[in-house]
Amino acid sequence: MTNVLDVTGLTTQFTKKGAAFTVVDELSLHVKKGEALGIVGESGCGKSVASLSIMQLLGANGKIRQGSVRLNGRDLLALPQKEMQRIRGKEMAMIFQEPMTSLNPVLTIGKQMSEVLEKHEGFNKQQARERVIELLTLVGIPRANEIFAEYPHRLSGGMRQRVMIAMAIACNPALLIADEPTTALDVTIQAQILDLITNIRKELGMAMIMITHDLGVVAETCDRVMVMYAGQVIEHADVRTLLRSPKHPYTIGLINSTPHKSKGARRLFSIAGSVPSPDEYPVGCRFAPRCDKAMPICSIQRPPLLELDQQSSCRCWLYEEKAEPSAVIL
Repeated sequence: MTNVLDVTGLTTQFTKKGAAFTVVDELSLHVKKGEALGIVGESGCGKSVASLSIMQLLGANGKIRQGSVRLNGRDLLALPQKEMQRIRGKEMAMIFQEPMTSLNPVLTIGKQMSEVLEKHEGFNKQQARERVIELLTLVGIPRANEIFAEYPHRLSGGMRQRVMIAMAIACNPALLIADEPTTALDVTIQAQILDLITNIRKELGMAMIMITHDLGVVAETCDRVMVMYAGQVIEHADVRTLLRSPKHPYTIGLINSTPHKSKGARRLFSIAGSVPSPDEYPVGCRFAPRCDKAMPICSIQRPPLLELDQQSSCRCWLYEEKAEPSAVIL
C-alpha cells in the first residue's frame, strides 16, 4: 500500500541569541492510508515540533535544515507558502492541544468552520452552513443549529475539542495529526474523544499521527508507535510488540511508570532526571545520564538506530550485536 506520508531525515533547528539548536534530529517515519502512528515521549522530547515541521507551522526562529516531507508523493518542503496554505486544512489537518487557544474567541463556531469550507471547497454561505451543521452532528454535538451561532467560551472543553475535530475533518484530509487532543479533559470525556477520533479515522480511511505522552492513548488508538527522546527516535515497533516487549531502557521506564490496577497502592516507578534542553544534549547517547544500563561507550559515541527486525528498531548500544545499524525506519 502506498504511503500517504513519508518523512525522511527531517532536522529542525531553532535559533536563540544567534545560536542554532537542533530540536528534531533526522526524523524518519511513514504512515499508510487508514493507519495510525503514535509518537510518544516526555514533554520537551520534540513530538509537537515534529508535527509543526510536517505542517510547516514553525515560528520565525524555527527552520527545517534538511530532510524531506512527502504527502502522497509530493515534497511539501519544495512548495511555495501559498500552495502550502491550500494544502493545510484540505489535504492534511491538525487537532491542536488546547482548543480554547486554537479557536478565535471573537468569531462564532459557525463562522470559523464555514471559512474552512468556503476557502478550500468553494462552498457558498448556505452550503457551508449545511455542511457545518452536518459535521457538528457527526462529532456528537447536540443542538448543532444553536451551536453554530455560539462563541467558543460558551462551550465546555469537550465540546470545543469536538468542534476542532469537526473542523479538521471538514475537507476529508488524507492525513490527520492529533497533538495531545485530550489534554485537560476528564477521563470520561477523554475516552469519548478518543473513540470519536478512531471511528472517524476508520470511516473516512484517513492516515493519522497521534502525538501523546500517554501510552494508554496509544494502546487504544494506534497501530504502530515511535518513542522520541531529546529530538531523536529511539524505538519503533507495532503497538502490541512495544507494550509487551519494550527494548530501549527509556521505553521500559515509561511503561513501568504507568499506573496499573494490579500494582495496587505501591509507589510508582519514576525515571531519574529530566529531558535535557537542546543546548545541553550529551555527546553520546542522550539518555545515558538517566540510564541505569549505561555503558562506557554510551557517554562517548552516539548510537545508531538499529533494526531489530523488519518491524522494529531501537537506538541503543545494548543491541549492537543483534542488529545492523540504520538511519531510516522502513
